[in-house]
Amino acid sequence: MKLKFLIFVLMSVFTINAQTDKTSDVVKYGFFSDKELQVGEELTYVVKYSVMKLGEVKIKIKDKKTVKGKTFYITYAYIDSYSGIPFVNLHQIYESYLNENIYSDYFKALIIGEEYTAYTEYYFDYSKSIIHVKKGKVNPPQVWTDSTTSADKKYQDGLSILYYARMNTGQKKSEKIPCFVTEEKVYTKLNFYDKVEGVSIDAVDYDIACVRLDGETDFISVFGLTGYFEGWFSNDEAAVPILAKMKVIIGNITLELKSWKREGWSPPEYKD
Repeated sequence: MKLKFLIFVLMSVFTINAQTDKTSDVVKYGFFSDKELQVGEELTYVVKYSVMKLGEVKIKIKDKKTVKGKTFYITYAYIDSYSGIPFVNLHQIYESYLNENIYSDYFKALIIGEEYTAYTEYYFDYSKSIIHVKKGKVNPPQVWTDSTTSADKKYQDGLSILYYARMNTGQKKSEKIPCFVTEEKVYTKLNFYDKVEGVSIDAVDYDIACVRLDGETDFISVFGLTGYFEGWFSNDEAAVPILAKMKVIIGNITLELKSWKREGWSPPEYKD
């Protein structure tokens, strides 16, 4: 049984231009978007299955680096089940290098088991139109898979796509998005909406002003997501994911924002 996580979304039909303020760690995206990514941001979510709290998901924009003129935003997701939950013992770490055009250049997953830690790595080499896939275990080191496949498109991994979603919230459009997930080239249908709604969560004593998206997959993602999902993002320049509902293997779960670290940010209040 697995904990499951979050929302997918990839390449817009628009060209997204990133403009970096070289004196700060805040990045503004897009000619149509006023959204901002902030290095150091850390968001923690509680995962609920019916009334049961299964664990937590923490997502973090850890750093940004420039290599050969290209800037990468190093993002992480940490998934941990609570101790004492029957049949659930899950500890996973996901890493994604998100480039300024909001698609993936590198992805790594660590699945921490009782006997060993397994890894999966994707290296997206768009200059050569290939994706290099490596899989194996860490200690003792062993390579299980070392192969390549063609990269005929710009792809998202299961984590980087979340940030694309954030940068595009508040619009009214639908997209069919190419993704590279569990070594498969697949698509996710995503619908964005511009209507502002009030969303209630336990961490805030007022309704939060949010915009919604929903979508559907026909595959099982690295996080276990399959089928229909929907999510609500703060209706401001941070576009923080507030609440997500999704269908996973074990049934329907929710992810709810529990705490956050983002300089200068608090959830915007919804006013009817």
